[in-house]
Amino acid sequence: MEAVQKDHWYFVVLIFLPFLKVAVQEMEAATVRLEEGMILDCLCPWDGNLSMVSWTKVPDKDPVAVFHPEYGVAFSHHYRERIEFLRTTPMDGSISMRNVTHQDIGVYHCSVQTFPQGPWTRNIQVEDLDEPPEEDNSAEAPTPEVIKTDTELSAEQDNNLTISCNHEHNGTVYQVILEKMPHGQPWGIIGVCKKVEGGLVGEDYSDRGRVSCADSLDVSLHLTGVVPEDGGFYRCTFSTDAGVQTTTVLLTVPPPGGISLSLYMMYIYIGAGAAALILLIVIIIVVMKHRKKSRREEYRVKLHPSQRQVDYSQVLDTSEA
Repeated sequence: MEAVQKDHWYFVVLIFLPFLKVAVQEMEAATVRLEEGMILDCLCPWDGNLSMVSWTKVPDKDPVAVFHPEYGVAFSHHYRERIEFLRTTPMDGSISMRNVTHQDIGVYHCSVQTFPQGPWTRNIQVEDLDEPPEEDNSAEAPTPEVIKTDTELSAEQDNNLTISCNHEHNGTVYQVILEKMPHGQPWGIIGVCKKVEGGLVGEDYSDRGRVSCADSLDVSLHLTGVVPEDGGFYRCTFSTDAGVQTTTVLLTVPPPGGISLSLYMMYIYIGAGAAALILLIVIIIVVMKHRKKSRREEYRVKLHPSQRQVDYSQVLDTSEA
C-alpha cells in the first residue's frame, strides 16, 4: 500500500516538475553585464503561436519595447534606435541594446503572450560589474533639445483640464505613448494605449491625472486641481504602419499672483461692454436733445403765428428796397 502511494506521489511530481521549473525561472532574475551590444534573453520554452512580446523596466513598469507579429515593433522614445529584436526562433522575444549608459542599469521584465499556453515572463537584472567610468569634465555640455509645439494651453491653478492628443496623420495607428517633460527635466512615460489581438489596452503611469484611451487610439490626460508642477511639455508618439509621428502640447500654469488668461479676457469683455453702454447713453442724450429742440420750435410757431407773418413781411420789404 505504501509503495503504491509513493509511486503516485512520484507521478504527480513528474507531471508538475516542468511547471515548477518555469515558475522558478520567472521568480529568479538573470544577471547581465552592462556593456555595448548586450543581449537580454527572453526565449519562451514551449511551442505555440506568439501573440506579442513586451519589455518593461521595473519597478516603475516603464515601457521599453513591444513586438507584434502583425503590426511590427514599437519603442519608447528613450530606447528608440537603440534596441533590436533578435527573433532567432518564432518564440524568441530577446533584444539587444546599443549605445548603453548607466541609466540602462536596472531590472527588465519580459512578457511573452502565447496561444494556447498563455503568458510566459522573465526578469533580467542589468548590472555594472566594472568600475564606473570617471566623469569627463572637459566634455561639452549636451545641446538642449529643440521642441516644436503643436498646441499651447494655459490653465489656472485648482481648475480641471483635459489634454488631448488627437491623431490627425495618415496610416493605421496601433500604439500611442504619452510622455511628459517637466521644465528642466527629461521625458517620462505617463501612459500607453495599444491594440492587442483586436482589443484595446490602456496603461496608466501618471501620478497626477487619469489617462484615457479611445477606440481610435486618441489618448487624453484628465487633470483635476491643476498645480504648477503640471506645467511643461506633453508628447504623444503614434506608432503607425506609415511610421512614427508625434504631437506636442505645451501647458502653462500662471503663478497665483499673475493675471490669468480667463481673467484677462473677462477684463476685456467688461471694458468693451462699458464702452458700448457709454456710447449708447451718449447717442440717446443727443437724440433726446434734438427732439426736444424740434418740439420747442414747433411750439413757438404754433403759439405766435403772427410772428411768422411779420417775419415774412420784413423779408418782402427788404427785397423791394
